[in-house]
Amino acid sequence: MIVISVLALAFYLLAIIASLHLLLSAKPVGQRSLFACIGLALIAHASALGSEVLQSSGQNLSMLNVASLVSLIISCFMTCVTRRFNGWILLPVVYSFSALLLAASALIPGRYITHLEAHPQLLLHIGLALMAYSVLMIACLFALQLACLDKQLKSRKISNLPAMPPLMTVEKRLFQLISAGVLLLTLSIASGLFFLEDMFAQGKSHKAVLSILAWCVYVLLLWGHHTYGWRGRKVITLSLIGSVILTLAYFGSRFVKEVLLS
Repeated sequence: MIVISVLALAFYLLAIIASLHLLLSAKPVGQRSLFACIGLALIAHASALGSEVLQSSGQNLSMLNVASLVSLIISCFMTCVTRRFNGWILLPVVYSFSALLLAASALIPGRYITHLEAHPQLLLHIGLALMAYSVLMIACLFALQLACLDKQLKSRKISNLPAMPPLMTVEKRLFQLISAGVLLLTLSIASGLFFLEDMFAQGKSHKAVLSILAWCVYVLLLWGHHTYGWRGRKVITLSLIGSVILTLAYFGSRFVKEVLLS
């Protein structure tokens, strides 16, 4: 696993360099090199993570393994849609986080064994939750990009990066991502309410409560945008608040138990 992880990190580094070169170049050159490097990085990342998660005793869903899986999903998604979404500027950030989380999951041991094969409904719930979180974290990145563009426009300091997308395009993609993320989050919460009897049990209720609170924030954002035309700073702020609440719901207690109290 260590050898495969090192290969993945090497290809991630090459992909980061290729994406930065693409951003700074006046012409869209180097895309083939970028996609070749990131393709190999994602394959190696998935292989290393699979060997760590899928063990003979069950599935090791430690906090770092789950975080690494989320980063892998985000990297795959961004790689596939970056041309359509004009998200080139986000690729170095996404790939850097994937590399860091892969290294952390490989170097820092952690065990949280589950048996998803005996509970397929739990697998469905976790899958929906991870997809919802991944999409909404990508929306958070687009919100940060939107904030950066908005600040540049107001200060009249427009970036000269060739790959910098128009503000209206970023805003449009942001709402598309939030809409998709809210749909997935709705299905995740609904599957939890339907399949999990202990969703509001002691020690687990905070996850459900915070997830529902995050859902309310995102629904409020979409409602305000479609009803009152909310844009700009208000949309950015609500998007960031929702992502923070959702992160606390998914990783807050796990961080305390597996890192602070270990």
